[in-house]
Amino acid sequence: MRKKKIAIIGGGCAGISTALELTRPERGGAFEVTIYQMGWRLGGKGASGRDVETGRIEEHGLHLWMGFYENAFRMIRDCYSELRRPEGHPIRTWQDAFVPDNYVGVTERVVGSQWDNWSAYFPPAAGLPGDPLSDRNPFSIRGYVAQCLRLLRTLIQSVQDRSVGPDPRAANEGLPAALTALVSSLASSLRQDKSGFAARSAGYGQMALGAVLLEAVSALQRAINVTSKPRDDNTAATLLDKIAATLQHQFDLLIASDKELRRIWEIVDVVLAIVRGVLREGLLFSPQGFEAIDKYDWCEWLARHGARPATLDSAFIRGSYDLLFAFEDGDVGKPRLAAGQALRGAMRMFFTYRGALFWKMQAGMGDIVFAPAYEVLQNRGVRFEFFHRLENVGLDASKTHVETLDFTVQAKTKQDKPYAPLVDVKGLPCWPSLPLYDQLADGGQLRKNNWNPEHEGDSRSIGSKHLKVTEDFDYAVLAVGFGAVPTLCRELIDAEPKWRRMSDGVKTVATQAFQVWLDEPINDLGWIGPPINISGYVEPFDTWADMRQLIPRENWARDPAAIAYFCSVLPDALIDENADQTVKENAKRYLDRDVGHFWPKAVNEDGFRWELLSGGADATGPKRFESQFWTANTSPTERYVLSLPDTLQYRISPLDIRFDNFTIAGDWTDCGHQAGCVEAAVMSGLLAASALSGYPKLHHIIGYDHP
Repeated sequence: MRKKKIAIIGGGCAGISTALELTRPERGGAFEVTIYQMGWRLGGKGASGRDVETGRIEEHGLHLWMGFYENAFRMIRDCYSELRRPEGHPIRTWQDAFVPDNYVGVTERVVGSQWDNWSAYFPPAAGLPGDPLSDRNPFSIRGYVAQCLRLLRTLIQSVQDRSVGPDPRAANEGLPAALTALVSSLASSLRQDKSGFAARSAGYGQMALGAVLLEAVSALQRAINVTSKPRDDNTAATLLDKIAATLQHQFDLLIASDKELRRIWEIVDVVLAIVRGVLREGLLFSPQGFEAIDKYDWCEWLARHGARPATLDSAFIRGSYDLLFAFEDGDVGKPRLAAGQALRGAMRMFFTYRGALFWKMQAGMGDIVFAPAYEVLQNRGVRFEFFHRLENVGLDASKTHVETLDFTVQAKTKQDKPYAPLVDVKGLPCWPSLPLYDQLADGGQLRKNNWNPEHEGDSRSIGSKHLKVTEDFDYAVLAVGFGAVPTLCRELIDAEPKWRRMSDGVKTVATQAFQVWLDEPINDLGWIGPPINISGYVEPFDTWADMRQLIPRENWARDPAAIAYFCSVLPDALIDENADQTVKENAKRYLDRDVGHFWPKAVNEDGFRWELLSGGADATGPKRFESQFWTANTSPTERYVLSLPDTLQYRISPLDIRFDNFTIAGDWTDCGHQAGCVEAAVMSGLLAASALSGYPKLHHIIGYDHP
């Protein structure tokens, strides 16, 4: 039987996961897969490269994997298992490639221009991401509410232990007046409650706040467990309202002078708003699940359900927007994030992670993810056509299927040999930061011109390629960044209203990033604490991460002592032909003006100590920054997809085959997790494979049938 020919356009996480699934050995070689890739490397927004002289890693931004990335970890674990790298290989197994990272942090503004860091340690959770689950997709809104209430109990218990000690008999000794008043008013407000809680709570008298609230949460847990029909939600919600109203009456008195207690109660306030919102809006029984509230902004929805203004401006909430670059037009004055996806993401992030909250790659993402995937696919017989830039997806006259795929061929190899894209850096297969010019026809001139085929303005062409259905492909998978879709799919948009609505409704944002290599360790520069990823700080770079683990993977003549990555959105208003220069100046100002909060010994009365930067040769002052790395991610395929309120309904699923031989894959599709991340891209790729082959079965895609 003739193999079905599959053309996959785009070699990012979505395209790669589609190819890996279609070419599994158990599929019996039913598909002949070709991946068409602009430029010289795989990876999409996750691509990384190695500098030719130092072997240093150069990324598009900061890439961390989360402990709930079940599908992504299963994919990469399978790759390493299939590769069977030999003993002594620098990255032999997936657990060499990814190391648990249990610390996360945010910054908060305290007084005027003063900032404070808030870091938290998340203990290891049972299992490892990608392990088989004991039950089929054990995610439900009821389960998440139960987790929220358990978290609430834990936080309240921590306050009780802090306030009155673990021995409840000491509760009345030295109890603050605010706590006494709060407990009295709580008991008073609940005396009329008929759930049985009031009678029990009244007996506490002047016992500590924690004991009363712990009993309140227990009552809520019982109410949630017995809720079996929509109207039962009101019983639990009413009880929650009484508890929350009484609590908030004394909130400011309780926390005004204690920042640690304030931080705990900010989380308590968020949890109370979440549970109240779930109950009040009937999400326990809604067939739409969390999607029912995607019309609201995350902060708007929390405010609707009682979250206080101070909580909404807290570092914890601001960090959730930073994490997803959730600023319309890149304008930090326009934070917008769909409430349903924000809630889904928070529940998955905090309640379903396994092993660790974050996992840090031990080299660049290209080295850790896309080089192994390339090697596996190549071994399976997948063809790669590098230097192919898609120009148009063409429909047949009846507008029922894709008839043509038109490419610009950007370069060709000498003697038409297959392009060999990887280089060796200290024994590790890696992608270079620029094409391997020596393999290309006219490579000497291309090197001299510093030619970059990924650059948005690149127009170089040595010819074109016109693929025809049945002759060159049977099915096509479009797996490029969404920013390019409106241009590439003009015919589809004109033919199908769903595509028009997606093209108009789904939005993207540009990002900016820079990396520095330092000659002194981070801790010697004044950072107190473990290596960390931290968000919520000032623009233009609200997020930074300590990446010291990469030092042994690079190939410097003299190793730097520290590596740090910074990233944030890049406002559309600042994007022009000089965007790279804009990012460079942003980075220099940030180092001069803002980085001293984290590294006080990296600055002096004149600003940043530029001599700290590695690799600056004989340059002095700010000119030493020329030796570092920065990037403006502004081209259509580099832009990050946004999860804006009242737009997610416009996304199209890979399973929605409007054109008979064509599907899509990417974190911009309707894939069960509507956010820009590796897990969403992999889920979408699996759905695309399922649409074409029937595999994987949908219940094997973890979280796809998520509420």
